[in-house]
Amino acid sequence: MSNAGTTLNTEDIREQASRFREVNEQLRHEVGSVVVGQDHVVEHLLTTLWVGGHCLVTGMPGTAKTLLVKTLSDALGLSFNRIQFTPDLMPADITGTDIVEEADDGSRQWRFVPGPLFTHVLLADEINRTPPKTQAALLEAMQEYSVTVRGTGHTIDKPFFVLATQNPLELEGTYPLPEAQLDRFLFNIMLDYLPRDDEHEVVRRFTAGEVPSVAKSCTNAEQIRQFQQLVRQVPVADAVSQYAVDLVRASRPESDAAPDSVKRYVKFGASVRATLFITLAAKARALMNGRYHVENSDIDALVKPVLRHRVLTNYFAESDGRTIDDILDDLVESCRATQAKAS
Repeated sequence: MSNAGTTLNTEDIREQASRFREVNEQLRHEVGSVVVGQDHVVEHLLTTLWVGGHCLVTGMPGTAKTLLVKTLSDALGLSFNRIQFTPDLMPADITGTDIVEEADDGSRQWRFVPGPLFTHVLLADEINRTPPKTQAALLEAMQEYSVTVRGTGHTIDKPFFVLATQNPLELEGTYPLPEAQLDRFLFNIMLDYLPRDDEHEVVRRFTAGEVPSVAKSCTNAEQIRQFQQLVRQVPVADAVSQYAVDLVRASRPESDAAPDSVKRYVKFGASVRATLFITLAAKARALMNGRYHVENSDIDALVKPVLRHRVLTNYFAESDGRTIDDILDDLVESCRATQAKAS
């Protein structure tokens, strides 16, 4: 399966699926040997990787975002770069630039010097602290897997996985991502503080001798590309696919199928890109759980990370103290009830 368009036969699929689950569990183990807790975050990051998407993490400072991503890249056997976004960061600072070099014969020529964007795993720390022009340069690379400098295109090798973080506390001097750009992220994960026992384990693990590290790399870039193609070949029954479509359509307040909470509290619902992403992520989740078919439960489990940055609430939600996760819970419950009634 070296080519992106190659279709596997049944025997190859079983072998690849078995290897996929083995590598996925190895990755969980290696990351868990360093990072305490955050199991759902690790699962979502791996899902994003297998789909070939990008992830936005909203979390407090000091919640091990950098450690988590660096540990995952080490376990994957991939290159890693971190960019600290600041108000004075320019697009060339992340994409790279052309410089003039003098050859041995005295002639001069342009040479492209790649920026930190050219890596497999990129941590874009506090992306909302840099101006829109620099944000756009990153988001273009995420979408097109290339950058253009002085009219010349430069391709970014796949897999290319961006984890962008936002700090929910300090809003002064920030440049929030527009909804259209937020839509390019597969997931928006909320990273919270650890439970008491996990926090105690962090203190014990990182204050007693040598800091833990990944023992070995579990995979490589070529195998990851193969697994990404395998995920796309997981079948989805028409009934499950229709359920995903109906669920996303019900997030739009103008839809007849929208529950009362959506009609009252939502300003704009999710687009068809959300349906595509939630279906792809459900394929990865099914494969990660040892199944080669997608169930409605896979769709339900991914509603919040896929939709919470795509569904825009209005001022009624804030005044009534309803969060986006509350509204998405109502959405899933309503769609389940409608499906049960239809069957």
